[in-house]
Amino acid sequence: MTPDASINVLGGALAHCSSDPLTGYFRDGACNTCAADTGSHTVCAIMTDEFLAFSKYVGNDLSTPRPEFGFAGLKAGDSWCLCAARFLQAHDEGCAPKVSLAATHARALDIVPLRVLQEHAEPQG
Repeated sequence: MTPDASINVLGGALAHCSSDPLTGYFRDGACNTCAADTGSHTVCAIMTDEFLAFSKYVGNDLSTPRPEFGFAGLKAGDSWCLCAARFLQAHDEGCAPKVSLAATHARALDIVPLRVLQEHAEPQG
């Protein structure tokens, strides 16, 4: 599994997404990806209660702890490398979370248009 180049949707170096909780396809804290990542875990999303409820409703419960997998469950405010298709689905349903553009991998653009990601961009401080 050779990772793709660590480039973000803005064309720069991919920024870190989260170490607590530890996220990413490679569990390296970044939304790095490779050909084996069929879910394209490339969008660095900042969780909201609304999005977590939506995700659970559509069959991917991210909020319930799963200690057998070392997963404490996500809560509002946590950053997580989200599947690009799930992000787009949430956008289409009106409940997409905010995203960190600097930490969102360029491969997300294979699924989500840049303008959609920009609509949900976390303000840069």
